[in-house]
Amino acid sequence: MSARFGPAGNSESFRKMGYKKTLDVPDYLVKMGLNHYEYQCGRGVRISEEQAKAFGEKSREQGISLSLHAPYYISLSGIEEEKRLGSIEYILQSVRAAKAMGAQRVVVHSGSCAKLSREAALELSKDTLRRALEALDAEGLGNVALCPETMGKTGQLGTLEEVLELCKTDDRLIPCIDFGHLYARTFGALNGSEGYEKILTSTRNALGEDRMRVFHSHFSRIAFTETGGEKMHLTFADEEFGPEYPPLLEWIDRWNLSPIIVCESAGTQAEDAKAMKEFYEQLHSPSII
Repeated sequence: MSARFGPAGNSESFRKMGYKKTLDVPDYLVKMGLNHYEYQCGRGVRISEEQAKAFGEKSREQGISLSLHAPYYISLSGIEEEKRLGSIEYILQSVRAAKAMGAQRVVVHSGSCAKLSREAALELSKDTLRRALEALDAEGLGNVALCPETMGKTGQLGTLEEVLELCKTDDRLIPCIDFGHLYARTFGALNGSEGYEKILTSTRNALGEDRMRVFHSHFSRIAFTETGGEKMHLTFADEEFGPEYPPLLEWIDRWNLSPIIVCESAGTQAEDAKAMKEFYEQLHSPSII
């Protein structure tokens, strides 16, 4: 196995190249030389079961693996019981759609601290995840992995340590390590080879070798403020902010890891995912003497 690369949703080039429908996505990705796609349900799960099945079948035919991003408004750490129960239902909706299209992973935002201490917010999030997993098991959906995501704003739950702690709730949980978010919330500190090694080592120490080897990830350059962290997603052409991807891919190749790497650049996510994949393939290919 090896790393897989693809975009979060569609780049601006998708329509510029004449593609229009969701069913066109696999053909587009093959043309771009990519092999993964993260279907976006950030504003709600609006794809029907029939549409999801058709999209999944077309993706499998083209060798495209799939993941799905659950709605942004899920709040694992919501103080109000009703909102947390609503979040469980949104997770169920997301996993039903993922199951229909054959997506193996669903990315979920970790939550917000709001007026709570970080410790209290983390405990609420753990409880919500446990309940969500019970609901998934009851529907026979427990084989789709939930991926709690590291977040970019300092007020959000979602440091690397917090996400790893959430993933200890159940062995099926896989961390979504958003390297751009970690770069932003640490004001640029987590960048470069040493920073990436630290992230991967911490993941291995917390969750074990098996889950570290197949972690899920998001990657993009992200602008940040000196107080709140994440400000906006950028493209690889915007060089004022990081993080840089080559040192990360060097560690992935060196340790022979098999993550899924989803690029979230602003409008050029497929092109930037392709740049990452090409760099990785140069590292990963046997040297010719």
